[in-house]
Amino acid sequence: MFDHKPCQKSVNRREQIVSQEYLSFEDFMKMILTVLDRAGIDYMIGGAVAAWAWGEPRSTQDLDLVIHLSTEKVNILSEELERVEIYLPAEIILENIHEIRADLPINAIHGASGYKAEMFLVRETDEFRKFAFQRRVKVDFGPVLGEVFVHSPEDLILYKMLYYSLSQQTKHIRDIGAIIGAMDEQLDYSYIQKWVRQNDLTAIWETIQKELGIEGK
Repeated sequence: MFDHKPCQKSVNRREQIVSQEYLSFEDFMKMILTVLDRAGIDYMIGGAVAAWAWGEPRSTQDLDLVIHLSTEKVNILSEELERVEIYLPAEIILENIHEIRADLPINAIHGASGYKAEMFLVRETDEFRKFAFQRRVKVDFGPVLGEVFVHSPEDLILYKMLYYSLSQQTKHIRDIGAIIGAMDEQLDYSYIQKWVRQNDLTAIWETIQKELGIEGK
């Protein structure tokens, strides 16, 4: 990791150029991961981008992340984001850290491109997320991103079920089908079953199994 140095108000020349040129989504992801690296914050990628590793690509302009953020690193994170022209005051980040009633992400929006990073926190009270974070997997995403940490396929399936139960958005079911179609025999179904029961997802999981013809796994 990079040693953190105090941020200056003016961004350096390279960062100015990046913000002014066309920014691809891969470049945006690289920029956010570099911010986290500079701030010394551990992460894993989730959502649609993690599904690229285990299922099939689909378009998105949002980068879902899980981060292990301590209050001591809030100011550093805010400063590093400002260096790439994402303005997220430390007090806003702290409000999210202290919010325990809902699992809301910290939204880091790059105004010039419109891309967004949704950063979910690892909380001590959330056993499932802590477990999933421990099981993150390093995957090679190619020349732009290199090796990055992503949700394991089993945990991604479980989170997709959780989000489907909250939103009823069918994209989550499509992602689950793609992951199972690609990974099937490599998946730890006993692990999935354990957390399905603990997260009250049995009905959704049984429906998915029936639709995919994998009952009993």
